Amino acid sequence: MSDTPSSAVVPGNEANHSRLILWAITLVAVALSLFQLYSAGITPLGLFYQRSIHLALIMMLAFLMYPLMGPHRDRGIIGGAIDLAFFCGAVLTGGYLALNLDEIFSRAGFWSETDITVGIIATVTVLEASRRAVGLGMTIIGLVGIMYAFAGPRGELPWLGEWMPGILQHRGYNLDRLVGQLYLGQEGIFGLPMGVAATYIFIFVLFGAFLEITGAGKFFIDLAYAATGRQRGGPAKAAVLASAGMGSISGSAIANVVTTGAFTIPLMKRLGYKPHQAGGIEAAASTGGQIMPPLMGAGAFLIAEYTRVPYVEIVKVSILPAFMYFSTVYLFVHIIALKQGMQGMAKDELPQMSDVLRNGWHFLLPLVVLVWLLMMNMSPMRVGYYAIVCMLLVAVLRFAVWFLFVAPKAEGQPVTAERLMLACRNGLLKFVEGLELGARNAVAVTMACAVAGIIVGVVGLTGLGLKFSAMMLAFSGGHLLLALVMVLLASLVLGMGLPVTASYIVLIVLVGPALANEFGVPLLVAHLVVFWYSQDSNVTPPIALAGFAGAAIAGSKPMETSFQSWKFAKGLYLVPLFMVYNPEIIIGGPTVIVIWKGITGLLALGAFAAVLEGYLFTRLPNWQRLLLLPAIVGVFTPSLIYDVGGAAVMLAVIMLNWWSSRSRAEPA
Repeated sequence: MSDTPSSAVVPGNEANHSRLILWAITLVAVALSLFQLYSAGITPLGLFYQRSIHLALIMMLAFLMYPLMGPHRDRGIIGGAIDLAFFCGAVLTGGYLALNLDEIFSRAGFWSETDITVGIIATVTVLEASRRAVGLGMTIIGLVGIMYAFAGPRGELPWLGEWMPGILQHRGYNLDRLVGQLYLGQEGIFGLPMGVAATYIFIFVLFGAFLEITGAGKFFIDLAYAATGRQRGGPAKAAVLASAGMGSISGSAIANVVTTGAFTIPLMKRLGYKPHQAGGIEAAASTGGQIMPPLMGAGAFLIAEYTRVPYVEIVKVSILPAFMYFSTVYLFVHIIALKQGMQGMAKDELPQMSDVLRNGWHFLLPLVVLVWLLMMNMSPMRVGYYAIVCMLLVAVLRFAVWFLFVAPKAEGQPVTAERLMLACRNGLLKFVEGLELGARNAVAVTMACAVAGIIVGVVGLTGLGLKFSAMMLAFSGGHLLLALVMVLLASLVLGMGLPVTASYIVLIVLVGPALANEFGVPLLVAHLVVFWYSQDSNVTPPIALAGFAGAAIAGSKPMETSFQSWKFAKGLYLVPLFMVYNPEIIIGGPTVIVIWKGITGLLALGAFAAVLEGYLFTRLPNWQRLLLLPAIVGVFTPSLIYDVGGAAVMLAVIMLNWWSSRSRAEPA
């Protein structure tokens, strides 16, 4: 569920390591995953023990996986020495806190010189590990936050405070106070973002890794093809459905693009979609996987912790918005298929639904167990543990049935001690592979959360959140729509340098209080809006990483593909607006109202897709497109009169367009 693709997913993302380093990576990764399983399902650990050990192992893994000078250059003697020094810094970061926790708590703010020294080493180590695993942008954001804390008359950089606007000025803090906040306090590196990464996020990343190595990805893709392949634009619709399923499990839009896109993009091109369209469709669909229940990448866990709303409630209220988003992408795909006169795939080119379910139905069992345990209000961390255990049991039982009963009869392979030993050895290697893949996939998101903790610590220390709220209120003039546009622009700028999870954390700390307290947006709705807007960096030019990944597979120009993905992903902008102005679909209300809002929202999103493409059942005249725009706006407003009037206009235009298509078809 990481925000960037792991080296196991994206080729060429890893250094050419020596055999010793590869063994060390495997050892640390397996140790990390076993530690997480132990603390999740057997003996839960204290808050700081869990977080400090987790971060230490993650950073050790980061310095092993990512050399100093980049993935495609040898470490060399100097580089190797620096890597070793940072590796020791990672061990010290977690080890010092875990071994001296009681003494640190007893000092209660009166830190020793050793505490401060280790805290400085830990902060530098976190920033460097983030630079390697996440990117330079994340580290720069962290450094800017630290410099801001130092800027003030009582800080380490008093001259810097003189250059800041009055509203951003503060007293400034010295090194000891800041390090105490970032390393030894509960609002810094080991704050809430790290707590979520070290518990819920990791265990579900590990669950996704085991699903991946056991073949669940191919099962979901085949299932989507069997369901939609014969329809117009079948492969594109299969891409939407497969990405909805895989994206929630993988938690990474880019990883989703390169895994499902490897199958779907070539088929879309063969059917008639232009290369940049095929890449854009896959990027938009894969991005939607991050907002798709039940896992929703890392977002649902963070939202639950920040809002104190049970995780299962976050999942429930996210179903309708996610359905609205994917319905929009699906309709875009269908309209393009109609415009270009595409047909579906031949029956003999598609997998049969019965065959797919017969061969892979067992992949559904862990997901059923996961959802059932969540509905029982069990801790998400424990739910993830039992889902992994269920996944492993199902895989072992399925292989055992094949090995003991099917293979001897159907394939003439008798059960022998030698074959049994070989099967056990291969199974153990597969298990280790899953443990390693899960740990690797968690490195980026954990480091993003660690640096986000630095930002949160600085915001809490300096009161920047309240200052930002005042700025937001002043710049927007108290208008909610302008405030939301500011949040959208801020998310886009942050998304150019930060992963989705980090972008969400930074934004919600800065703008969340303003949306909730100054503009009256319900707290849960405010968090969902910021989380949705944080996804837009995947598909919005000039830096659209999911769009670039789709372009690489489609063989199209990156910017053309990014603009297509931006168009198809318009639900990322419209659905949050709908949530803000119609909060009943999130916080609840009379059943009739909720159903009405859901129907009109879907109608408005469909009309918007038709306006952009200029086509529905047949070509949409310009006057009808102009008529639909105010109707769409009317549905988005909370006024019932505008709502009903907008819905009536949209239905009238849709019926008129359908009648026009029938009239043209009859003479032909």
